[in-house]
Amino acid sequence: MATKRDYYEVLGLERTASDDDIKRAFKRLAIKYHPDRNKDPDAGEKFQEINEAYQVLSDPEKRQAYDAGGFDAVDGSFGGGQGFDPFGGANFSGADIDDIIKTFFGEGAGRSRQRRRSGPEPQRGRDMRVVIDLTLEEAVKGISKDIKLNVLSTCPDCHGEGTKDPKSRKECPHCHGSGVIVQSNGIFRVQRTCPNCNGEGTILTKPCKRCNGTGRVQQQRTVKINIPGGLDTGQYVTLAGEGESGVQGGSNGDLIAVIRIKEHKLFKRDGDNLYCEVPISFTTAALGGKVTVPTLDGKISLKIEPGTQTGTTYRLANKGIQPPIAGRRKGHLFCTVVVETPVNLTDYQKDLLHKLEQSLSGDESKDETKGDAAQDKGKGSNSQPLGKSFLDNMTEFFKNLSK
Repeated sequence: MATKRDYYEVLGLERTASDDDIKRAFKRLAIKYHPDRNKDPDAGEKFQEINEAYQVLSDPEKRQAYDAGGFDAVDGSFGGGQGFDPFGGANFSGADIDDIIKTFFGEGAGRSRQRRRSGPEPQRGRDMRVVIDLTLEEAVKGISKDIKLNVLSTCPDCHGEGTKDPKSRKECPHCHGSGVIVQSNGIFRVQRTCPNCNGEGTILTKPCKRCNGTGRVQQQRTVKINIPGGLDTGQYVTLAGEGESGVQGGSNGDLIAVIRIKEHKLFKRDGDNLYCEVPISFTTAALGGKVTVPTLDGKISLKIEPGTQTGTTYRLANKGIQPPIAGRRKGHLFCTVVVETPVNLTDYQKDLLHKLEQSLSGDESKDETKGDAAQDKGKGSNSQPLGKSFLDNMTEFFKNLSK
């Protein structure tokens, strides 16, 4: 520190300040600039400056000497030279600052030492989470499943007490039954959980051999889960009390079964709606017809309109999933048509397709059936609307490029 500031200025006090004023000012500034709370790079230096000022002004003899002769009148060893820390060197970087404040300045620490604990307090067992894989059919209809769990359960030997002999539970000699260790350091009182009894206030001289005094052991058990129909991936079923056993009479945790639906070969699900692709022949697409499509209720016949293109979607109302929530309507089934291009054609089939192409394009000079075609003149003039539109747009595009 380049230049020392007046100690009264450091604490924000007048020279006539009382001892209580000095103590209150120090507490306020120590909390404000303690490095565990204040992340400012200069906070540590300010905190040490506050400590140094307090060490002098809180001592009547040093204060009188300082008032009379300034810095030279007080021994430097009482200042920052020894790195005095009123917190006793404790590391509170991982603790909540509010808890630190209560521990140092509240009256709780003094009272807690007088309180006795009869043993560990009841604690609720932890919830358990499992993932249940279902097929779409199982999820739609609902199903009951038996699952095996490895779960912390109440020890059958000591019935959760941690010992077969209740008299073996003795008061912890380190904390005298309070569960905490209180250390005094000047005006501060630092309260810590007793490491000998882990804060329980008692120790077991004859712990249960099966659970080693914990009151719980790992056990395998089978649980039946009733899954209602209509649930989707990410939704869950809660079984109250089927989780880990509580400690010392605490309530059991819950079992949470999270649903995960397997991929289906035909359907994709989105909420309560189902989607599927339906392949059709190009002749059915051109002429129309009927195709069989699957639903959750069985097969049904779907009418395909003449001139149907790939990507055309038909909605089958109320052929989706019935949600588990009362009052919500059933979802729909959306069937998207995919026109299938024929492969592995014979020469005869290829010849027929060439003739069809000539007929569609208007080039019927080589077609032996042009007499029949003449009778249908004009009927196929717009037989490929998408192709015609594409060619028109492409022609316009190249014209614009040449401008």
